[in-house]
Amino acid sequence: MSSNNPTGADNQQGSRQRRPNGDCLTPQRLHAELLATGAKGLEAYLQGALRDGTRSALHSTHRFGQSDPRWLDLLAECLELLGARNWSYREGSARNYWVLETTAPFLDIDFDARPLVGTPEGIAYVRGYFDAEGGMPRARNARLYLQFTQKSYPSSEVLAEILESWDIECGRIHNPSTAVDPNDWRFYVRARSQERFMTLVSSWHPRKRRQIATRMVR
Repeated sequence: MSSNNPTGADNQQGSRQRRPNGDCLTPQRLHAELLATGAKGLEAYLQGALRDGTRSALHSTHRFGQSDPRWLDLLAECLELLGARNWSYREGSARNYWVLETTAPFLDIDFDARPLVGTPEGIAYVRGYFDAEGGMPRARNARLYLQFTQKSYPSSEVLAEILESWDIECGRIHNPSTAVDPNDWRFYVRARSQERFMTLVSSWHPRKRRQIATRMVR
């Protein structure tokens, strides 16, 4: 990954447009977190988020899609701080689905995260991974779990290794049903490490960030 300092930049297709009725994804405190993370951390976060992204060989871009556009605004903020061009659009007038594309040269769909084990950038990578592919219950009174799902066993293995290097214990990586999907791999953060995960890793996804905040209230 490159080590450029975060700077402002224009998008390839003009200034980023905020969608009507959408909340701002980066209130002052979150914006400060992005700046404090630094360029390498932001790049690591985006590499983690790319676990749910795709690459267009035809256009040499990487693509993120979400039904909730607020997280895409957050990704755009990260990219702009890194000086990377990006643009967003709604996919189909009848669909509630939004897409962000970027020409950021540091993104790699085959990114190897092993060098991030034991580093602060590893935490940023896990945060991006969790925001893209992680899960937790939406209902505040539901039994808490923190899980990761991914089609790649090696990717899940590296992710668990990063978490373990920060004393966040993980359960066994397993396939719930090979008959349903032989490539569906998942693991959970152990109950005794949930609070440490929510404190250290947390989330920059607007919905998941709120969910974690409600769980941390004493």
